[in-house]
Amino acid sequence: MYGDIKLYAGSACPELAQRVADYIGKRLNRWEIITFPNENIFIRLNSSVRGQDVYLIQTHDSPVHDNIMEMLIAIDCFKRDSAGRITVVIPYMSYSQSDKKDQPRVPITSRLLADMIEVAGADRWITIDLHAGQIQGFYNIPGDSLTALYIICDYIRAKHLDATVVTTDLGYAKGGRNYAEKLGFPLAFVEKRRVGNETGREALTLIGSVAGKDVLIVDDLVDTAGSVVQAVDVVRAHGARDVYLAFTHAVLSPPALERLAALDIKEIVTTDTLPISPDERLPNMTVLTVAELLGEVIMRSHEGRSVGELFNE
Repeated sequence: MYGDIKLYAGSACPELAQRVADYIGKRLNRWEIITFPNENIFIRLNSSVRGQDVYLIQTHDSPVHDNIMEMLIAIDCFKRDSAGRITVVIPYMSYSQSDKKDQPRVPITSRLLADMIEVAGADRWITIDLHAGQIQGFYNIPGDSLTALYIICDYIRAKHLDATVVTTDLGYAKGGRNYAEKLGFPLAFVEKRRVGNETGREALTLIGSVAGKDVLIVDDLVDTAGSVVQAVDVVRAHGARDVYLAFTHAVLSPPALERLAALDIKEIVTTDTLPISPDERLPNMTVLTVAELLGEVIMRSHEGRSVGELFNE
């Protein structure tokens, strides 16, 4: 229905894009991205994409707004060169925590981002572990909301742990349940309350039992790691043995690395949806790649095959 696959790597995640290209067996197409002295971004393709099936791989890493703007300009560039179809692949989608109007006079920025992606000219979108599932409904174009759950669970299962899955708050209860069911572990929750718009939270209690067992703390992302610190303190106070931490998106805003380094955690397991530089990788940190997942979905999308079959067991 479309021409050949054309892969482009945004500035935010060139290494991940290269791994995806290697899995698919395609090269990354060349283009020029120039930032002028006035901070305006200019993009020029080195070859035509007319009638082709274009995939732009751009995660929303820091500087977030520069990378979002680059993504939007690139989509417009592909559209104006008459691409057959444009799919934006966003391993980590920023603003996914702004998914509802939960207090007066505030925006729903994830909806705004969806609108901008559509207006720019994207035909499809692909992302991994949205913070809130309802964001899928903000788009009027089709997309694939994937999960790194299976990648992380396969890695954890090989450790043969006798563990309890613990979520950092009740908001991730469904995600925690999915981990517990997949691994065959019991489930517990840290009950907490967000105070206003402050980044800090107040951990209240533990719902469930972890006494004498290893603990796998799970979440979709770690930002400043405040929630993780509270969760580790709570499970330690309730008699946990070794503590493991697993999450998809390593946002790691300051002072996250310092907080994680100071914690008594056996292992931190995350993915490369956001790039983690060598100096950010703690000695007990394992980074799993999502390149094969994204590559397989891109190929299935191009060939018109089911993506859901990847997760059917």
